[in-house]
Amino acid sequence: MAPLACLLQEQGHHVRGVDGPLYPPMSTLLAAAGITPSVGYDPAHLDPRPDLVVIGNAIRRDNPEAVEAERLGLPILSMPQTLSRFFLASRRPLVIAGTHGKTTTTACASWVYTDCGRDPGYLIGGAPLDLPGSFRSGSGERFIVEGDEYNAAYFDRGAKFLHYRPETLILTSAEYDHADLYPTPEALFAAFEQLVRLLPPGGLLVACGDEPKVRELAASAACRVVFYGLGEENDVHPLGPVDALPEVSRFRLHDPHDPDTGEVEVTLRLAGEHNVANALAVWAAARRDGLPAAGVAAALGRFRGVKRRLEELSTGRGVTVVDDFAHHPTAVAKTLEALRQRFPGRRLVVLFEPRSLTAGRAFFFAPYPSAFANGRPWSR
Repeated sequence: MAPLACLLQEQGHHVRGVDGPLYPPMSTLLAAAGITPSVGYDPAHLDPRPDLVVIGNAIRRDNPEAVEAERLGLPILSMPQTLSRFFLASRRPLVIAGTHGKTTTTACASWVYTDCGRDPGYLIGGAPLDLPGSFRSGSGERFIVEGDEYNAAYFDRGAKFLHYRPETLILTSAEYDHADLYPTPEALFAAFEQLVRLLPPGGLLVACGDEPKVRELAASAACRVVFYGLGEENDVHPLGPVDALPEVSRFRLHDPHDPDTGEVEVTLRLAGEHNVANALAVWAAARRDGLPAAGVAAALGRFRGVKRRLEELSTGRGVTVVDDFAHHPTAVAKTLEALRQRFPGRRLVVLFEPRSLTAGRAFFFAPYPSAFANGRPWSR
């Protein structure tokens, strides 16, 4: 909601808002945009009457300002409805969705398109290390947005990404999550299928072909599908094994769009096979849009990632502290694999906070022990 408020202010609208007590980085983000939210909910905040009220998914139906906005008959939109109306309707949205890897892949795509001079708009659900912020209006034809499968608002109960008008969709994965919102895996997969069906015939689905469920969902697409992944059965895959070094992940790619280009080497500064896969997805979308192979490879090589994704905080007395947002068992296992690549031979101690609603309610308790062990328990 805060980045959306900043985008609207940047577009020339006068934005005011309300929340509980705010802290950095959101408080400083809003202050830099010239937005000073009121604290605490009061119907009096709707005087003078606004032209539009945007309500986030943290607000309940009985919130006093929401009740008053409905009583006054004010126009009301959810966050994704607002983004769609003001920023996506006139652009070519590149939407990144999936259970895992959305934020990093969205940040990577936004960086690559920016570095290659395309000036995209973007909205990222995290703090990218290579861009000035998590949002930008941009002047290019592309708007790159992270497609969240969580609900939009109390009056808009579908997945946020169903409002995002994808022209190109990157689908990174499809695994059961958000059990507090989706009662069964099938309910979540149905939402992903709805998203795939939104693609126009002239659009593009870039799908992770290493996952059977993603391949199954891709069958619903009315447009061209490009499968990416580490397996050779994919359209976009590394040529030969990935050179997984402590400092980099190095691999070669064939450029299917320009046979004269031959092989291109990518030296990724991020560890982990999952980050290699994320880079392959961005490569496929960027090359389809005509970004030069050498430019895309160079931009991928300069991409540093996102805060709280394998972020090294400090080192002292032989101990390196790394912060990561992984909470789903699959993401935990992938993160630990990446850490073993980044710090080979070193002891790995994990402190896990089950902060998400799904993790906190123990929906996926059974897979966690194997995810933490990762099949490779440490020993001297």
